[in-house]
Amino acid sequence: MSAATTPAWEDPRILRGMTAQLRRRRELLAAGHKPLGWKLAFGAPAAMERLHINAPLVGFLMKDALLPSSASLSIAGWTKPAAEPEIAVHLGRDLGANASRTAAMAAISGLGPAIEIADVDHPSDDVEGTLARDIYQRHVIFGPNDVSRAGGLLSGLSARVTRNGTEVANTDHLQALTGELIDIIRHTANLLAAFHENLQAGQIIIAGSITLPLWVEPGGEIGFHLSPFDPISVRFSANTSR
Repeated sequence: MSAATTPAWEDPRILRGMTAQLRRRRELLAAGHKPLGWKLAFGAPAAMERLHINAPLVGFLMKDALLPSSASLSIAGWTKPAAEPEIAVHLGRDLGANASRTAAMAAISGLGPAIEIADVDHPSDDVEGTLARDIYQRHVIFGPNDVSRAGGLLSGLSARVTRNGTEVANTDHLQALTGELIDIIRHTANLLAAFHENLQAGQIIIAGSITLPLWVEPGGEIGFHLSPFDPISVRFSANTSR
């Protein structure tokens, strides 16, 4: 987001939606839930144009959303479940508002693969409502954190995504649908600071889906191989409990 662009938080939809979302997050923290980090969504150029936004939307992650790789997850009763392969950005330092690119890179202690599981249970063109619902977040799966990629080093990474063992995506253009990694980390820090929050060491940011959302059904399995990492995956069932 350039200096000439109107800050995202001045959009009344984002102001109201983030206020509601972060109120919910504070309530969860007060009830004993543990924070994990943050998520980005709708960063693709077409999505931003459709929603009339100039930067990705931001939501939160909690530790009780974590699933291990190869988990079987019940989606019984879900509205429109989706899986999204993403880059996980691990933070080793706090990052406040108006940070330089150098500072943002220095805050990144490593990268790894992630799969976010969402349930699209509300029209996405209602930006305020989508934010208030934490952008459909349900679960997240992480692979290992590669500290050799501190600073946000993406070179040499490629992504292969499978559905039920069949390849559905294969790309090394990992930022085409998310925006440039360092810029969106800075955007996240700026947006949170506008609401009296900040990025903290130990938090993890999932940077947005590197493919279009993968709609899933019971009996399906989504695999994500962010090479050279080991693959991660998740299975879906119609059981009433996971």
